[in-house]
Amino acid sequence: METRRISRLDRAVSAVGLGCWQLGADWGNVDETEALAVLHSAADAGVTFFDTADVYGDGRSERLVGRFRAERGDTVFVATKMGRRLDQVPENYVAANFDAWIDRSRKNLGMDTLDLVQLHCPPTPVYSTDTVYDALDALVERGRIRAYGVSVETCDEALTAMARPNVASVQIILNCLRLKPLERVLPTALEAGAGIIVRVPLASGLLSGRYTKDTAFAADDHRNFNRGGEAFDVGETFSGVPFEVGLQAVERLRSLVPAGQTLAQFALRWILDQQGVSVVIPGARNPEQARANTVAAGLPPVSAEAEAGVREVYDELIRPLVHDRW
Repeated sequence: METRRISRLDRAVSAVGLGCWQLGADWGNVDETEALAVLHSAADAGVTFFDTADVYGDGRSERLVGRFRAERGDTVFVATKMGRRLDQVPENYVAANFDAWIDRSRKNLGMDTLDLVQLHCPPTPVYSTDTVYDALDALVERGRIRAYGVSVETCDEALTAMARPNVASVQIILNCLRLKPLERVLPTALEAGAGIIVRVPLASGLLSGRYTKDTAFAADDHRNFNRGGEAFDVGETFSGVPFEVGLQAVERLRSLVPAGQTLAQFALRWILDQQGVSVVIPGARNPEQARANTVAAGLPPVSAEAEAGVREVYDELIRPLVHDRW
């Protein structure tokens, strides 16, 4: 497994990590035994970076990651997120709440000091509030966390956060259907030494190529209940691309995939080829998916022709729908 160093963390992590949202909730039922098997399979394949959040399954994902970490040891790097347990207003992003959220995550994960804590897509004004960063710096000084970063919805939020020298990382949506971060966010991160954690790399599974217009998702799966942004930002579901349009894009992208690769592996390799990306965090519902995702790290770079093809599909089908929104 390739590793990449995040300068502001002073740490190298696996180029392919594991996103653990689906191990908690909002993706249909996931059996606990199966969830632990997914985590161990990823680690067996060389994954060292695991991303979770206090709100996933009301702490279930963190607790599962904590059990897994206790079995695997300190080679596991855990990035968690905080902030979405209360109403999403800037006034809730204060030191007292940070203390409570951090202590809950420390308990869930079984860690005295958390590796990396990210603000979980807070209201936009939070990214430019001095007292927020003062409180986060205090958590580092007190040994509660080793470092902090942000998870963002928009490119502008990412740029605002990276101007703060102690923001170690930015988590952002980037995939073959969301190209805007390539313009300014990745170059800025590369220059600043901030890590870029890529989430939703397969556009909620669209870029796995497994879905059709007749695919039905469970009632408790966000790909069913959040298609219009009913529960949270619609960009988190299929990257904000209407499902039917996404299927059209997928059919065109298939022709770019080299023999011996899956569409998902091609899509992950494409992300890893983008200068400035530190780690990509696809989710996995079973051990086979977890292992298959890691293959992308060992694939050759995407060809110039395929790169041009990705951009052509984006420009013709996707750009008018998403580019100016996030």
